[in-house]
This record gives sequence, C-alpha cells and structure tokens, in this order.
Amino acid sequence: MYCPFCGYKETKVIDSRLISDGEQIRRRRECMQCSERFTTYEVAELLMPRVIKQDGTREPFNEEKLLSGIQRALEKRPVSFDDIESAVLKIKHRLRATGEREVPSILVGEAVMDSLRDLDQVAYVRFASVYRSFQDIEEFRTEIEKLSCKPVESE
Repeated sequence: MYCPFCGYKETKVIDSRLISDGEQIRRRRECMQCSERFTTYEVAELLMPRVIKQDGTREPFNEEKLLSGIQRALEKRPVSFDDIESAVLKIKHRLRATGEREVPSILVGEAVMDSLRDLDQVAYVRFASVYRSFQDIEEFRTEIEKLSCKPVESE
C-alpha cells in the first residue's frame, strides 16, 4: 500500500480490527519513510451473479434496483431502514449461495417476496400483486388466504 502523504511504497500495519459485524477489517498503517499514519478498510469483493430476465436478456445484478423495489413495497409501512438493509443483505447472500454465475430473475423475485412476507405482510401483498400481475380481487384474496394459513415467524 502506497503512503497517501509521500507516495512511498512500504507501509506497516500497526493495528487491525474487525468492524461492521466482521464484514470489514480496519487497518491502522504507518509509512516507513515519513512516519505518517493512516487508516485503510478492507472488504471482501464478492461477485453477484448476473440476472437472466424473462425475455432472455442478461444484466448485472443491481442492488439499487432491489432496494428501491423493496422500499416501494414498504412505503408508509412501519419497517426500519436497518430491517430493509438486513433483508437486502440476506437476499444477496441467498443469490451468491446458489454458486451460479447467472440466476433467473424469478429467483430474485421469489427471494424478495420471502423477505417481504417476514418483514410486513401488507408490503408482501403489494409486491406480489405487481410481481405476479394480479388481474382481479380473487387473486388478492387467494394470496391473503395463503398468508392467513402460514404461522408468522418471530425472531
């Protein structure tokens, strides 16, 4: 790592600590030439699989698109942003855990619906109505009846 102050190519690590629930490493470094100290952060670069759309086109996984869809479903619902971020992380983990380089968009949609079902049932029905293109009230009723039959999981 080059020193950001003098550009010297050798620095030594003085201290390392896990942060962000073990997802990052914070390193305190010192330049071997000018003795200035600075901090670096290290995170694992995990590649997300590409998404195969229903029309057959492929596109890179877009976390912003995922987050905005979930936020739209949860609009004006009592769910914290921390819970939303946690859901996004779980969805990303689930997609990476497939081990595939490409995943069908239906897998992403189902993962979102599973997360929303646990977060907020109203948001789940909102998302499902758009995602599954509900055509009439009977489709809403059927989905709500499915929710009524499933026990609500508590943490």
